[in-house]
Amino acid sequence: MAVAADGTMTGDTNNQAENSNLDGLPQAQPAPGGMAGYARSPQGRRILLIIAAAATIALMVGIWLWSQKVEYRVLFSNFNDRDGGAIVASLQQMNVPYKYSEGGTAILVPENMVHDARLKLAAQGLPKGGNVGFELMENQKLGISQFLEQVNFQRALEGELARSVQSLSSVQTARVHLALPKASVFVRDQQKPTASVVLALYPGRYLDQQQVSAIVHLVASSVPELSPKAVTIVDQNGNLLSDTTKQAQTNTLDPTQLKYVQDMQQDIVKRVESIIAPIVGNGNVRAEATADVDFSRSEQASEAYKPNQAKDTAAVRSKQSSEANNSSSGTSGVPGALTNQPPAPATAQIVNPAAANGAANQAATPNGAAPSPTASGNSRKDETVNYEVDKTVRYTQQPMGGVRRLTVAVVVNYKRTIDNTGKIVMRPLTEAERNQITDLVKEAMGYNKDRGDSLNVVNTQFSTDLEPELPLWKQPGMIDLAKEAGKYVLLAAVLLFLYFRVLRPIVWKLSGREERERLAKEKAEAEAAAAAAAVAAGFDPDDPDAIVNLSGEPEIDERAAYKANLETAKQWAKNDPKLVASIIKSWVNNE
Repeated sequence: MAVAADGTMTGDTNNQAENSNLDGLPQAQPAPGGMAGYARSPQGRRILLIIAAAATIALMVGIWLWSQKVEYRVLFSNFNDRDGGAIVASLQQMNVPYKYSEGGTAILVPENMVHDARLKLAAQGLPKGGNVGFELMENQKLGISQFLEQVNFQRALEGELARSVQSLSSVQTARVHLALPKASVFVRDQQKPTASVVLALYPGRYLDQQQVSAIVHLVASSVPELSPKAVTIVDQNGNLLSDTTKQAQTNTLDPTQLKYVQDMQQDIVKRVESIIAPIVGNGNVRAEATADVDFSRSEQASEAYKPNQAKDTAAVRSKQSSEANNSSSGTSGVPGALTNQPPAPATAQIVNPAAANGAANQAATPNGAAPSPTASGNSRKDETVNYEVDKTVRYTQQPMGGVRRLTVAVVVNYKRTIDNTGKIVMRPLTEAERNQITDLVKEAMGYNKDRGDSLNVVNTQFSTDLEPELPLWKQPGMIDLAKEAGKYVLLAAVLLFLYFRVLRPIVWKLSGREERERLAKEKAEAEAAAAAAAVAAGFDPDDPDAIVNLSGEPEIDERAAYKANLETAKQWAKNDPKLVASIIKSWVNNE
């Protein structure tokens, strides 16, 4: 057999190669029978590799699922046994995993399936809450007594009322007990129905007096002849919620009023800090406010009278006038002796003094003649004027929530400036700056001196003695974060180890890649050994015409024969590389 300088073999020396393989390599022993022999066979090794690959993949998947711990959340809690059984049966039909909490008071499902499961169960009418409504009347049996009908009706009415009360946002569960007396034909024996309601509120929730009153009237309006005073409401802690006398005696503020005061104070603080912060900088001003709010409701009525006014400005309420005039001409009087006597002096009121004086002057004439009896009369005039009395009536109603007094305290940090050396220094505010800030705060808070409001603005340097910053590993939550990250890092390391050290070699063996790499390596070693042998014989490996046979003697052949031998050697090495490698090894070992 001849070997070219490039490491390929030429010639048809199969017998010689086989003899070399038999001489240079140990003979293979026959494989034992049974399972051991099957395991050593190519098919057995392949099955074992497949089983090992499947086990490795299963182990990796198990580790990954173990790391992805499913978080369970509460689906329903505080349910009765009947609803619990129905819920569990529905979850099994929907293939939803579930488990119970400690004590079995709640059913837990995976976090990502809570809302979906609730909606599906609600479509089935679960949970029913243990309260039976009027659907109880749909399954009446034939021949049922009147007493049982009355009992079923009362149970249905109690269940419907309990469902209505449970619809409130603060009520978790509710039970209603009705005491319905038996009707009587005698008026003196008639009794009024009563009701009792037991509420279980959600943690942190409460019912104000208006909500309690609403529940009372809801129950009272649902039962004929039931008075609101005959309804008793008790919470899960045994507190009597329907006690109106206790509520009337308490003078404390309810949560709504307290929230109103807190919102007012926070609004004042926000307004003060927002108007001062642009002047002194963010974080350099702190403010607190206290509001004294009057929640009492007051009403006041007053009536005031002014002094008498002048006639021209006073209002006339009523005016009454009367006038009488009696006049006569010629001789008048009673016939007789008295008629010849002179008349007596007039006693009527003098209305016109000038006329009276003229009459007097006329009476005192020089010749002393008496006045003429032909002009005599009697006149009277009365007038009454009533003026309106000036009066002011004022009716004042003071609403709730009025501010009695405001107290605001403001602390302003020193101003930060740069001195001549370029360092940052803190200096106090000037008097003008303090007055400016004080005026702005008064305007922002709505300062009222008559109301007794108080304002105190202090300019001081804020303390910088803060707690030292904790290292990163001591920050809150960093330990838990590090544990979580370490878990995923360890998981990734285990998965990579199983993949690169176990799974990938098995896959390579199953796909034949490892065998191909081994044969390629042996072929490269054989070619390198052939090239080394050619160099040792004194031939140029780059000369295609240089041929080396097994004895190492050179011979010059034609180019066509060389190409034919080269193709034969390549085909031989491709079809049976193990044999070629064995020949090269035996050749190298024999030198």
